[in-house]
Amino acid sequence: MNKLIKVLFIFGFVLTLPIMIFSALFVWFEDGFPLIFVQKRLGINKKEFNLYKIRTMSKSAPNLGTHEVGKVYHLKIGTFIRKLKIDELPQLINYFIGDINLIGPRPGLVNQQELTLYREKYQVYDSRPGITGLAQVLGYDMSNPKLLAMIDNLYLEQKKIKLDIIIFLATFFSYYKRNLKEKFKANIDHFKNEINDV
Repeated sequence: MNKLIKVLFIFGFVLTLPIMIFSALFVWFEDGFPLIFVQKRLGINKKEFNLYKIRTMSKSAPNLGTHEVGKVYHLKIGTFIRKLKIDELPQLINYFIGDINLIGPRPGLVNQQELTLYREKYQVYDSRPGITGLAQVLGYDMSNPKLLAMIDNLYLEQKKIKLDIIIFLATFFSYYKRNLKEKFKANIDHFKNEINDV
């Protein structure tokens, strides 16, 4: 099964390569080199690795999470590239070399200490991170570290092939995203109440 998935991803990488090249050219026209954004992230067992993405922010942007960076740093073409998830495609390289899975908690930055502490508490680092994940498709990012870690843990507790397929589809199609939001609404509400009660 793993060999089949690898073959499919090699095929997918070759298929999407023209899209990546075309998008990278627009980045070059707007802001020059580099075209690929490389950032240290924490993977399984808190092992650091280089995450690859098509650059969507200016070269002067600070090394922070996307939610912490002002729109003044966003490239015009970057907004379009991110909306279509094209910037994520180079992460197929990370998948090939074993840094990440297709589905899993999104890897955090090395300097996001609060998120790291909560993910340690909820055993998130026991598993490999992913290109896309439950929290991401539900609309939760690293701006609320505890809630994010709790949702990551929820995914790991309920991880099944069927759920992974739905999360993958929800990354691109709003119908599946709505289904996941409804499915996990009670869990998320419970997490929010627990955080607010502290």
